[in-house]
Formats: sequence, structure tokens, C-alpha cells
Amino acid sequence: MKTLEKLKNGKALAVVGLGYVGLPLALAFAKKVRTIGFDINEEKLATYRRGIDPTKEAGDQAVQETTLHFTADPEDLAEAAFIIVAVPTPVTDDDVPDLTAVKSASRIVGQHIRPGTIVCYESTVYPGVTRKVCAPIIEKESGLVCGKDFKVAYSPERINPGDKVHRLPTICKIVSATDDASLDDVAEIYSLVVDAGIYRAPTLEVAEAAKLIENAQRDVNIAFMNEVSRAFHHMNIDTQEVIKAMNTKWNALHFTPGLVGGHCIGVDPYYFIYEARRSGYVTHIAAASRLVNDGMAAFVASSTIREMIRADLRVHHSRVCLFGLTFKENCPDTRNSKAFQIARDLLTYEVDLSLVDPWVDPEKLPDDLRAHFISLKDVRDMDTLVFAVQHRQFSGFSPSDLTVFYRKDRAPKVIVDVKGMYGRKELEDSGFLYWSL
Repeated sequence: MKTLEKLKNGKALAVVGLGYVGLPLALAFAKKVRTIGFDINEEKLATYRRGIDPTKEAGDQAVQETTLHFTADPEDLAEAAFIIVAVPTPVTDDDVPDLTAVKSASRIVGQHIRPGTIVCYESTVYPGVTRKVCAPIIEKESGLVCGKDFKVAYSPERINPGDKVHRLPTICKIVSATDDASLDDVAEIYSLVVDAGIYRAPTLEVAEAAKLIENAQRDVNIAFMNEVSRAFHHMNIDTQEVIKAMNTKWNALHFTPGLVGGHCIGVDPYYFIYEARRSGYVTHIAAASRLVNDGMAAFVASSTIREMIRADLRVHHSRVCLFGLTFKENCPDTRNSKAFQIARDLLTYEVDLSLVDPWVDPEKLPDDLRAHFISLKDVRDMDTLVFAVQHRQFSGFSPSDLTVFYRKDRAPKVIVDVKGMYGRKELEDSGFLYWSL
């Protein structure tokens, strides 16, 4: 019997890992088939059961109305004919792939899997992990044979936190599996929740590699624009004006300089670099792009200090407010946020630092930064403002709105606008000392 028929006849679909990727996926499937949402984090599950979506990806109402069964009991996975693993795959402090969570999830699945089940991984991994790492773990824990008693598949997640246009139903879904029959099953099941179409990759490794390269490609393009920006600062050329002029050409790529954090673009290239090196090839461009992008937070912090000195500010104990702590705009996700690094770099200069972000729960901030957090309404008497994230709450500030945040006698008013939200001429005409990437 095909897996979709099993689901329609009452067998469950399970999603292991209910974070930014797993929760929207599980909620979507729960509208179509009986769905189990498994996570080992009881606190997270309790939040969901109260009808709260802290990721803000699906929304509280979707969580409140779902039929999804939230559980931390791995025994429930035995009811599933199709299991999706969507757990984090970060890198270590040495930028080496950390497969701890995906290995642990594979062990849990292996201990409770039933014959005939398909296990599909969505976690970002380097080519070969699904076949050579995850499947053997399931075999060891279950005593079953991959390809005979159970099947594995891979379908890379493409969730873009904070993006209300490109959502699960509207993003083409790549699927792959160990054989043609399983590939048909996986494609049919994802078609239940994806309207944009299914792309069938010929092998697991192709699908794994595609996820890495689509993000590594963006990393390379952003790194080039970051390098361009730093060069133009030496030439006294406004990068934003160069970009506006460049983008008038039909084939311009419309990339801009910026901070590269988060769970994908700032991480996935390291998985590619790692496996390429293990295979005997040194990746020059991808590695160089990571070096450039990882250095941008320090560049922003040092540039802030330089602008403060230009404004005749005494840096020691100057009041600096950093706006935006998430890794991107209009979402609460702080994973691998480069704003944290800017904050820590500024603190080494012993400035009086305040941190503001209407999207962030201060209790979730790192211990060393939590005490610096204030609300937007409490921002006043500042010497310097640093806007690291383009939240919609910040983008509409006029020069007079911004002036309210400074000391009354502060002139010039130093503003660091990382994303170029504000017009340079308008602010400079209003007495600001303006800096942007």
C-alpha cells in the first residue's frame, strides 16, 4: 500500500523537531492527515499547548486551532507511516558541522520505527549524511534494513523566517529518496501542502547539495557587496548610490551589503566547505566569502567608534543605542545574529550600551547582554544610534523622530544605518553624522 493511502486510512505522519521549520510543516500537514508533532523540549511544547507561537511563523491562531498532537513521548512515533526530521544542524565554534541533534533524532526514530515507514530528513546536512550517517543509525537502533524494511528520503527545508510571501505552500519543494517507489510516495505526500510544485532530485546527495549551494551562492554574492562597500569607504564613495545606479541594468542581481547571520546563509556554506575538503578539494571562493561576511560585525563596530571620534565624542561611557538584535528584519529569530557581536565589540570600548528590539523576548537574550536591554519608549539622551536590523518599527522614523532619542545638546548626532534605511542627504541636512554600509 502506498504511504499516502496509509495516511488516509488513519496512520499518522510525524514531524520530529518543532522549531521554525518543523512547526509550520506539522501545522500544514495536520490540516490534511493525522499528524504528530514530536519535540524533546517540554517547555516549548507547553507554550504550543497554550496556543502561542513564539516563532511567529505560523501565528498563535494556527496553533490554537490545530488538531496537531504535541508530544514528547517517543512511543507515539510508532504510529507514524511517514516521519519527517527537522532538527537543527548548526556548526561548532570551529565552524565544523555539528550533527548532534540529527544523530540523536535518528536514534529516537530508530528505537520506535515500524517496518514500512519512510523517514524523510529536512535538516540541512552535507552530501552523504542521510545515506551514510542517519540510515545506519536507524538500522542499528531498530534492527531493520534500510531499503528493505524502511526507506529514507531527503527534502531540504526552504523556510525564510519573517517572509510572508515565500511560505511553505508557495516554495517549490525538492524531494529525493533511495528508490523510485519511495520518491513517488514522498512527492505525493508533500503535494498535500505544497502548491508551488515538486522537484524530484535524482539522488539523496543531489538534494542535500542543492540546499547547501543555494545558500552558499547567496553568501558569495553578499560577501562581494560587503567587500565592495568596504573598498568604497576607502574611496569616499557612497555604496548605496553606486548600487542604485548599478541596478538600472536589466541583469543586475540586486544584492546589497549587510550582516549575514541566521541558521542558513551563515551556516550552510561551512557544511559545503567541510565536505569538499574531506573529498580532497579546497573551496577558495566559499571560504573567502565566509571570512568576509563573518568580519562585517567587527567592521560595523569599529566604524561606529571612528564616527564617534569624528564627532568629538569621548567614547568612554558615551551612550550608544543598538537597534535590532535578530538576524533579520521582522522576525524574533536571534540564531547566529551578528548584532550580538556588534554589541559585544562596542562593549569592549566601554561605551554605555543600550539594546532595543521590539521582536525579542529579553529573557531569551544571552546572559551577558540581557542587562543592557531597554524598551523603545525608554530610548533617550543618546550620543549615538546604531541601526543593525531593518524592522518595520524602525524604518519609518523621520529626522525629528530620531532627534528625540539624542541628548538635547548633542551635535552632530551620530547615526550608523547598516542597511541604509534612511536617506543620507536628508539626515545630513538635519545635523546628523551619517554612516552606512
